[in-house]
Amino acid sequence: MTHSNPENGPILSMVSSLRMRPRILVVDDEPLILEGISRLLAARDYEVVLANGGCEALIAIGKQQFDVVLLDLGMPDLNGTEVLRFVAERGVETPVIVVSGDSTIDAAIRALRGGASDFVRKPYEPEELLRRIDNTLTRRRLEKENNHILQRLQQSEKWHRFLVNSSPDFIYTLDSEGRFTFVNDRIESLLGYRKEDLVGQHYSVLIHEEDIPRAEHVFNERRSGDRNTRNIEIRLKCNPGMRRPRLMNGRCKIVELTATGMYDDEASPFDRRFIGSYGVAKDVSERKQAEETVHYQAYHDLLTGLPNRALFRDHLGLMLAQSKRNKQPLAVLSLDLDHFKVINDSLGHTIGDELLLAVGTRLRQCLREGDTLARLGGDEFAVLLPTLLSRSDVEHICRKIIQVLSKPVYIKGHEMYASVSIGACMAPEDGDMVDSLIRQAEIAMYQAKTQGRSRLQFWEPGMQAPYSERMQLEADLRRALARNEFVLFYQPQVDIKSGEIKGFEALLRWWHPQRGLLTPADFVTIAEESGVIVPLGDWVLRQAGAQMAEWRKAGLPPVRLSVNISARQLESPDFVDNVMRAVQVYALDGKLMELEITESLLMRDLEANALKLGRLSATGIRLAIDDFGTGYSSFKYLSRFPIHTLKIDQSFIKEIDREENMSIVNAMVGMGRGMNLNVVAEGVETQAQLKRLQQINCHEMQGYYYSPPISSHEATLMLAHHLRGFSHNNGLATA
Repeated sequence: MTHSNPENGPILSMVSSLRMRPRILVVDDEPLILEGISRLLAARDYEVVLANGGCEALIAIGKQQFDVVLLDLGMPDLNGTEVLRFVAERGVETPVIVVSGDSTIDAAIRALRGGASDFVRKPYEPEELLRRIDNTLTRRRLEKENNHILQRLQQSEKWHRFLVNSSPDFIYTLDSEGRFTFVNDRIESLLGYRKEDLVGQHYSVLIHEEDIPRAEHVFNERRSGDRNTRNIEIRLKCNPGMRRPRLMNGRCKIVELTATGMYDDEASPFDRRFIGSYGVAKDVSERKQAEETVHYQAYHDLLTGLPNRALFRDHLGLMLAQSKRNKQPLAVLSLDLDHFKVINDSLGHTIGDELLLAVGTRLRQCLREGDTLARLGGDEFAVLLPTLLSRSDVEHICRKIIQVLSKPVYIKGHEMYASVSIGACMAPEDGDMVDSLIRQAEIAMYQAKTQGRSRLQFWEPGMQAPYSERMQLEADLRRALARNEFVLFYQPQVDIKSGEIKGFEALLRWWHPQRGLLTPADFVTIAEESGVIVPLGDWVLRQAGAQMAEWRKAGLPPVRLSVNISARQLESPDFVDNVMRAVQVYALDGKLMELEITESLLMRDLEANALKLGRLSATGIRLAIDDFGTGYSSFKYLSRFPIHTLKIDQSFIKEIDREENMSIVNAMVGMGRGMNLNVVAEGVETQAQLKRLQQINCHEMQGYYYSPPISSHEATLMLAHHLRGFSHNNGLATA
């Protein structure tokens, strides 16, 4: 039998726990996500426990201890916020990393305030998730180590010497003359000195030259009790003969010093004799470096190392004050790369990042000493040009920038050209407010883009109007839902041979109080960018469901109703639930609900979209590919989705009389039939177009030839006529 000192128990326990495989609890209500994360973590030799929802997570947390919990927020039985609250209320120390598809900053803030140690947005890169887990495990391990060290410090006095020499802090004593009488072992790893070399030396041999005056009142402390020195930062010099890795500046360490005076206990209270000082110096070099890193990251772009918007604003504020004193103008430039999105989409973000780095380097070469170059985000840069003489100085620098960037850039075998549009404004001529100058330069830059790109445009007061109008439209849009200003129109989809109405497409319209009836072309882009499109899309689903229920109640024949789905709507984590809610609330036949999604949108997140649409298809809901033929997808990928309908884009129908277009449409109809799909031709406006479609046996048509989009009341009358045996006969059967 092996005996061990009982006081070693915590140390052995710590070592044992550090050697165990980390156990990770993964909480999500999506089986595919659970399976994917499980395989990813198992490959890193983590012990993985899966919980399908919040309730299973609480049971698992109650039964076992975990090193990390990966927690989804949106779960039907018990959401992630409630799981976080359970963990916090019961004092569970396991760190929680929230992995959520909610990309809003509010979701991240709520999760972190709820007790989460980190927040990862879906979709994520596997390497990023693993790095976050490793960082959390490391932080947890270090916390445990520090806690155990603190416990050791509270042990019996006989361990005092051991603890002093194994302390992570530099501990010393000085005599009354300021010479070292004791230094612990930490001095060797901290500064590279041997203990015996320092004992007997004056403390000043360790003090950075600039800190010696302060050290006279700090290092050799004479006060004791509550008046002694605590946590004072001071720099200690490293042994110049020792190689020290990763120092703050290669020559010194920053420590927090706590010191107290020592007095002869045998002397009387009125004749206390000072015998020296006792001090503890805690190495805070890494913390200071981390603080500097955080400060740097707060004011710099992490990709290019350039100042970010916050630091650019600070520089501009300082230069504006100096400009007023010197009575010299300055200029603010807003630069945006032309067609950068094409490079990102076609070659990937890695190539795009390399291009941004190359552009940043070239821009620096074009600027003067004292000019400020910043990256404000994406492919947008900003330049501050102080000490100018006139606009001609700005024009000269901008011509140089455009010329330098026009030269090819070679990245990983790709030859690329990075033209740039530049907007400029002058201070004080165009104003003297920081944010106004930046905004005016950006507006001038957008104007340069509209006038042909790769050019300079100075700010002019009249440029503000279109952007003010857009801002007003966005404000009106945000209030429109609450004011019930939206309405659905319906355009029939009819059988080409018989003229029978097979369905309707629900089309959104906005009754603007001042502008009148607006189509999506007037506001949908703003709705997408502002996020209003998500609640607006949910309103369309509910309204369409209510209309179908009304037709059913009136005894009208059941017809298919198609609803357009936006990108932001499809990416919403509640998308499937919102669609199903619209179907269930009105007790609809799911087969009569059809969702129209464009090819390009379908391909944006192949795996996630296939999963969502597969869940909806399982309930009978139909899927239509809108604007077919205008995207870049293939039937290989489209076959992964539960598609029921192909809608041929009206651009092909408009010129169907041209032989090449006729061949394309014929091929689309043939492929659709081959895949057993319903094919609908959009934008049919003439009898000649109809005849062509009848010749190639296209199933259905939609367009002004039969009917424009009509109101709910008119659509109801149209269905009622069909029920009584009448039809809107535009000659479809006999044309």
